[in-house]
Amino acid sequence: MKNKKIIFLMILCSLFWSGAFIAGKICSPFIPAFTLTFLRFSIATIVLFLFCKIKDHEIKRLTKKDIPVFLFTGILGMVGYHVLFFTSLKYTTAVNASLIGASNPIFTVIISLFFLKDKLNTKRVLGIILSFTGVVLTITNADLEIVKSLSFNKGDLIMLVAVLLWASYSVFSKMVMKNYTPITLTFYSFLFCTVFLIPFVIYENPLSFLPSVPSKAYMAVIYMAIFPSVIGYLVQQYSIKEIGPAKTSIFINLVPVFSIILSVVILNEQLLIIKVFTAALIIVGVLICQKS
Repeated sequence: MKNKKIIFLMILCSLFWSGAFIAGKICSPFIPAFTLTFLRFSIATIVLFLFCKIKDHEIKRLTKKDIPVFLFTGILGMVGYHVLFFTSLKYTTAVNASLIGASNPIFTVIISLFFLKDKLNTKRVLGIILSFTGVVLTITNADLEIVKSLSFNKGDLIMLVAVLLWASYSVFSKMVMKNYTPITLTFYSFLFCTVFLIPFVIYENPLSFLPSVPSKAYMAVIYMAIFPSVIGYLVQQYSIKEIGPAKTSIFINLVPVFSIILSVVILNEQLLIIKVFTAALIIVGVLICQKS
């Protein structure tokens, strides 16, 4: 894929990922975390498998040497991130979690420097700083009192570990990409994630609550399975292969930008001038990173 096409698709994925937050809010009151994650990735696994069959894309047959690879990507990269993210929210605020989540590109760049021998230049550093600053200002509404009142706790540490897992997943994907196609890597990551979750889902006893789950929640699960998962993760793997994990990770900071747009369009929230400024700051930061 050409870089311009990758950039366009990653921007689209950022839009899908921002929609996942709204979908997750719809589902979370009715479906516990493990079951919700299982439903999302089991549906995604089936959809991706059918897509490969229809389009005649070959998925590499699994061998013993492949198992550790997909245990890492499926369990640590997906199950680990989602479970730790949901757990962190029990002990910390959404503001803290969002700010720590926005540090993902920074950790991805650092890990890439060690394991991929990636090069760091002034433009990339500037792009990351601008983008991260834009995210901080977006989340806090540029209110210094909110920034001053921030306090950190064990939930923040849990969220930090979640971000490290996600950054490690991105870099590790690049390291093993020479042995797998993006479709193969994505499919088996989904599959291992789904299988690993089965005992936890049984513990949550889904038969006790699934019949009472409203249809809007099921629609939200289907959305998360297809758009943020199948399309989002697959495009992300192609992007990691073409432009590397560091440049790919910076697109995550576009999620707040699209969240602002969706909140105005769907939730009829008021669009503040400061939000427009901070969104522009994030976009400029992302563009500088891609030009570096």
